[in-house]
Amino acid sequence: VDRGAALGFTFDMDKRSRIYNTFDAHRLLHWAAGEGEGRQRALKLALLHGYFTEGRDVSNHEVLVEIAAGAGLPADRAREILATNAFADEVRIGEQFFQSHGIQAVPAIIIERKHLVSGGQPPEVFEQGLRQIAAGKRSA
Repeated sequence: VDRGAALGFTFDMDKRSRIYNTFDAHRLLHWAAGEGEGRQRALKLALLHGYFTEGRDVSNHEVLVEIAAGAGLPADRAREILATNAFADEVRIGEQFFQSHGIQAVPAIIIERKHLVSGGQPPEVFEQGLRQIAAGKRSA
């Protein structure tokens, strides 16, 4: 099952020759969150498509600018952000928060900023966790 297809991209593992540093992509995602309704989501999906479907180097600034522009964000502003340390502190604070809460692997899913499902897990693990969370809410 290609779970990415439901989000508008497919996984093509043959095109992924390596894992890239995504710190700058996260800086752009942080910026996109303030650019209007749906902009961050559009950029996130475009980045996932670029990496998983097209095998693009999402650490390369020109690639990031192209992806941001394709997601409807101003290319010039994306280029400015990437040329500076803009949003680096915010991304590092986010990293520290999640690391301090036990994130050691990706994917990592945090539910209600309290419950962690770490690493690639089968659907049954998610179902069990969601049932436990719901049961805890009913008894509270």
